[in-house]
Amino acid sequence: MMLRPDLSKDILGLYRNGRAATVEWKSGPPPRIDGYTVGAPLITGPAPHDGEMHPDGDELLFVISGRIDVFLEEEGSETTVEVTEGQSLVIPKGTWHRVVPREPTRLLHITPGPGAQWRPVRNR
Repeated sequence: MMLRPDLSKDILGLYRNGRAATVEWKSGPPPRIDGYTVGAPLITGPAPHDGEMHPDGDELLFVISGRIDVFLEEEGSETTVEVTEGQSLVIPKGTWHRVVPREPTRLLHITPGPGAQWRPVRNR
């Protein structure tokens, strides 16, 4: 069966067993699967967490439209990387990071799983 997910609304799971399927997701951090989750949401505000980390592999971010700041925590310091329309950024495996949009942004992400850690949202 051929899938035609709307990545602006759905998340696609690319499972390690070679299968692909849409993954149900209502809110909060995206679900993790044994493989990769792929989505292209419109981001209009901060993430539903205060940082995340993926121990299973690198994560790819690609800005389709808009612009974001990505805050990376490496070796005890924080680096900010601006990513604009048409640019991509690979978040290294095991690196704590958070994404903050500078304007409404359509962001394609390819996120490894099944493991992940999130920090709860602090008062902003």
